[in-house]
Amino acid sequence: MAQQSSLIFVSGGVRSGKSQFAEKLAADIWRQEPKNGLHYIASMQRSDGEMAQRITRHQEDRRRSGLKWQTWEKPVSIGELASSFYSHDVVLLDCLTTWLNNELFFSAGDFQDRVFLEQLFVQMRDGIEKIKRRVTALIIVSNEVLNEPIGDNDLILTYNRLLGRLHQAIVKDCREAYWVEMGIPVQMKGETRCGE
Repeated sequence: MAQQSSLIFVSGGVRSGKSQFAEKLAADIWRQEPKNGLHYIASMQRSDGEMAQRITRHQEDRRRSGLKWQTWEKPVSIGELASSFYSHDVVLLDCLTTWLNNELFFSAGDFQDRVFLEQLFVQMRDGIEKIKRRVTALIIVSNEVLNEPIGDNDLILTYNRLLGRLHQAIVKDCREAYWVEMGIPVQMKGETRCGE
């Protein structure tokens, strides 16, 4: 088990540069003590041509880095991967919004059922905690969609409420939190890293 496990949260709008920043951050942490692995948990699924292009772009970014990323494609139940990691590992989860989408829309649960929604929140929060306890660092990327207009769509409102709760729970527990806009990260929580 990791001695000083840390949770780091990176958020921003679509195409803000948050994934590239998170990948660089993960690599920088791993380089400090590259004993074990550098892991990437991909929650995205190839549902259409645009998603396929985004997945390919992310894969190319990791390949170009010259680092040996181990990729785990896991759209749901991400906490099940916890036993695959070790104390010096650095894990990047990209991204929370897609993971929540997958859990909500590809399960048999009813998005109007409060018990199902609470169980889903607890399952996702606990999955994050299980991985965090095993590794040196867990970096979670999320999209900032909570400022978008939602109208009166109950499903979108439910999704946003659940995502907001997850964001708050993660940021409360994290060591560092970043907002990325136009490729520029702004640290919202934690001590500034040396050299930044």
